[in-house]
Amino acid sequence: WKVNPYIVIEPGQTFTLANIEGPGAIQHIWMTPTGNWRFSILRFYWDDEQNPSIEVPVGDFFGMGWGEYAQLNSLAVTVNPGSAFNSYWTMPFRKRCRITMENIAAEKMNLYYQIDYTLTQVPEDAAYLHAQFRRSNPTKGSLYTLVDGIKGKGHYVGTYMAWG
Repeated sequence: WKVNPYIVIEPGQTFTLANIEGPGAIQHIWMTPTGNWRFSILRFYWDDEQNPSIEVPVGDFFGMGWGEYAQLNSLAVTVNPGSAFNSYWTMPFRKRCRITMENIAAEKMNLYYQIDYTLTQVPEDAAYLHAQFRRSNPTKGSLYTLVDGIKGKGHYVGTYMAWG
């Protein structure tokens, strides 16, 4: 339980938001970050892996690719007035879940957040959530690869794209 409703992440600092021993599942995440959302990198590590399964700027993870508030209401993600980011993805883990936020901006950021989870048995066929960030600026040509290099069984649940 946090004593303070927010944390300060200094420039260049990585802060561990959660380090949960499992098995279990993330059920809901609420965040309100300050600063440039593109410079706040959210990472999820499942079961002591060395490389993150999710590595995305916080704004893009919650569908805010333009770096400013836009109301979003879906089954998996909602963004409410005042930049209240909510994720309802069920994210199971078998041994451990570690979530970090890195501030790569030149200014400090404040982060209000809450991560709700349950410790429970995880079915053998439960999949891990993976997400990655890609950006081409400017875009060249008319072809753009959305996903590649996928291995193993799973479900592709979609792409969020901000295009202008």
